[in-house]
Amino acid sequence: MVVTNRRQSNTAYAVLIAAAAALGGFLFGFDTAVINGAIAALAQNFNAGSVEIGLAVSLALLGSAVGAFYAGKIADRYGRVKAMIAASVLFTISAVGSGIAIGIWDFTFWRVLGGLAVGAASVIAPAYIAECSPANLRGRLGSLQQLAIVIGIFIALLCDYFIAVAAGSAELPFLFGIAAWRWMFWTEIPPAVLYGMAALMIPESPRYLVARGREREAAKVLDKILPSNVLGKIEEIRQTVLQERQPRFSDLLSRSGGLLPIVWVGIGLSLLQQFVGINVIFYYSSILWRAVGFSEKDSLTITAITGAVNIVTTLIAIAFVDKFGRKPLLVLGSIGMTITLGMMAFIFGNAPLDAAGNPTLTGLSGTIALLAANLYVFSFGFSWGPIVWVLLGEMFNNQIRGAALSIAAAAQWVANFAISTSFPPILEYFGLGAAYGLYTTAAAISLFFVLFFIKETKGLELEAM
Repeated sequence: MVVTNRRQSNTAYAVLIAAAAALGGFLFGFDTAVINGAIAALAQNFNAGSVEIGLAVSLALLGSAVGAFYAGKIADRYGRVKAMIAASVLFTISAVGSGIAIGIWDFTFWRVLGGLAVGAASVIAPAYIAECSPANLRGRLGSLQQLAIVIGIFIALLCDYFIAVAAGSAELPFLFGIAAWRWMFWTEIPPAVLYGMAALMIPESPRYLVARGREREAAKVLDKILPSNVLGKIEEIRQTVLQERQPRFSDLLSRSGGLLPIVWVGIGLSLLQQFVGINVIFYYSSILWRAVGFSEKDSLTITAITGAVNIVTTLIAIAFVDKFGRKPLLVLGSIGMTITLGMMAFIFGNAPLDAAGNPTLTGLSGTIALLAANLYVFSFGFSWGPIVWVLLGEMFNNQIRGAALSIAAAAQWVANFAISTSFPPILEYFGLGAAYGLYTTAAAISLFFVLFFIKETKGLELEAM
């Protein structure tokens, strides 16, 4: 009975610290999605065209690539917790600055600053959670990162909706005569501050502590997480972590001089997660649905519903990732995304055009498009959304994890930038059918990538990677 109680207590503690770290994922989702409801207002307020708006959204993603690239190195040198605190400060400054911007380019600067924090959070949280989780729980706890991301997306879209509805439009004054779209960005300030406070309350990663020779501190942390064999676990970590020198990016190179195959697999996962176009839904869905005839209020409602669907499907992934494994869920998700994206590409590509040249969806075609869009989010939400982050947190061995995660996450943000920058011009010059045709192709490729290159990691200790 004593062993059982202790095991339950350790599980609760592991969940608690993983949830605190996953607040970075919440801000990741919130920060990237909050601009959704403000895009039309930004275009009007700053007299910005489609290219400028595309850059305002996507240059923040290049900031995320830079943040992701350096976050692993910073976390390896200064610790995971200090890196989280730094990200919290950047999130807060970005939220304040975005709301007081006076032009499209200074607005973009504040968004890039937030992008640095998003990139850092995208690397630090999965690494920290993987390093602090028992093997039997690591998949579910690793999925907390994606759950936090999709909840952050949903809350941001919900805030956008209520603020815009209360004001009458995102362009109109909300409180104290200040435009509603500015308040949308300021809603990020409370969770950004909370993230920093939570980081101050959680322990450092035991694997980082062992690497720094602080084994007594590591033992205390492990004693709260693992039910037994703390000393044995420290010895395992020591064998894989303690090297003659600190981890560096040259560790990622093979004898022939190229990147290690496992690093290429991580990059491939990251690229395909973005090339299927998921963030077009969460960055641009309000203008997407307005482009096919829905009102601003209805577009924001549809977007909020989509965010809720994403949360439900992520919960499904958390429930089954450690039972079914990573690979089967990715395969099912790829099949579902290929079918639903193909349906959307067909419907948008064959929709009649209005006087302005925009496609219009009426009757059955509109219903099918909405259903396909949400089934697409469902397919992504139980597979490529959470499972990619789980794999990136656990597929690399201890020596290269920080550096390899940085490379993979940076590639993800560059891909995100490419997709997000290209969508407004593609929408304007080629139409939605062409855009979704490209995403359908990527989804089909993702299926074969999983079948041929992904190995199952369910139940394996990090030291066995």
